Amino acid sequence: MMIRALLICVASCLPVVTSKDIINRCVLAKVLYEEDLDGFEGYSLPDWLCLAFIESNFNISKVSENVDGSFDYGIFQINSHFWCNDYHSHSENFCHMDCQELLDPNLLPSIHCAKKIVSGSKGMRNWVGWRLHCSGRPLSYWMTGCRLG
Repeated sequence: MMIRALLICVASCLPVVTSKDIINRCVLAKVLYEEDLDGFEGYSLPDWLCLAFIESNFNISKVSENVDGSFDYGIFQINSHFWCNDYHSHSENFCHMDCQELLDPNLLPSIHCAKKIVSGSKGMRNWVGWRLHCSGRPLSYWMTGCRLG
């Protein structure tokens, strides 16, 4: 009985991720395609899908705290120190937006900011996860079963 109560207590403390927070891979591919990300700055749709999976596991509402006190927001885990204003830490706010906008289910604010990031000199290398898990690897399997038309 004591173990069951402990498990219930621990489970209630875990962050809740509902299915509405997770976007389907093929749905995301279609949104990214419609927003002209296939080939944007030389990156394919599979690059973008790999990035979204590695950074957030396709979780639109993910927020992560970093050791420097900044936060990463949304499906691409865009950092508050450089790209958006979270009103908690110093921000350069290069995307000129409130970080909460990066949690919008329609993804347009996240996509527009990610385009700005990728347009810079480091491209997708701005994301450590992409460098470690996506860069230079065959990624075409990310599109398996997805229809864009």
